[in-house]
Amino acid sequence: MSLLGKAALAMWWDMAPDVRSDFEDWHAHEHFPERLGIPGFHRGTRWSSATDAEGIFVMYEMESYEVLSSQHYATRLNAPTPWSTRMMPHHRNMVRSQCRVLETRGGGVARHAATLRLSPAEGRDEELRAYLKGLIGQLAMRPGLTGAHLLKHETPPIATTTEQKIRGAADRFADWVMVVCGYDLAAVQSLAQNDLAGEKLAPQGAAPGLVHGLYGVSYSATPADVL
Repeated sequence: MSLLGKAALAMWWDMAPDVRSDFEDWHAHEHFPERLGIPGFHRGTRWSSATDAEGIFVMYEMESYEVLSSQHYATRLNAPTPWSTRMMPHHRNMVRSQCRVLETRGGGVARHAATLRLSPAEGRDEELRAYLKGLIGQLAMRPGLTGAHLLKHETPPIATTTEQKIRGAADRFADWVMVVCGYDLAAVQSLAQNDLAGEKLAPQGAAPGLVHGLYGVSYSATPADVL
């Protein structure tokens, strides 16, 4: 597989500019090492929105879906550090998808990333997945792009955690997630108006309400980098 494992945690949120510096220090120097110290976490990457000053996209790649309900992970989620406790309320408009990797081709990290949050129309799951599988194979080899990945959310059997309670409002999730990475901004940016546009995906089984995002990489690490 191209992503480092068979599961991924994909998250989007907004972070106000006045706490951005503190957030980035915390996320790089405490939170990444903490998360990547959990058995089964293989890589974490943080991107910043290319279209606004507040948007964040983070993806953790994991060995298996079972890591998301492991005791090691639950223990961390229920024992936030003082710095984490201070930062959690600033994670606004959280979307947190705990996913199985359905399809993955090419590299998982590049300078730019387009994300797509979508759902299949009723009864059209397999049709949409088949179409996206073929599309992912094409996108991963397209000039300017380096990889494309399809994830599917599945809520793991774990109770509401202390970190979630600190954040306040219940986390939302995206049913399916596409992440397309590339080195050419124009190639990545064009996806929302072309291959990943609603009018292209609706006939293939996608439900209305697609949410696109465009991001630039801020930091990426594996356990060997931070432990």
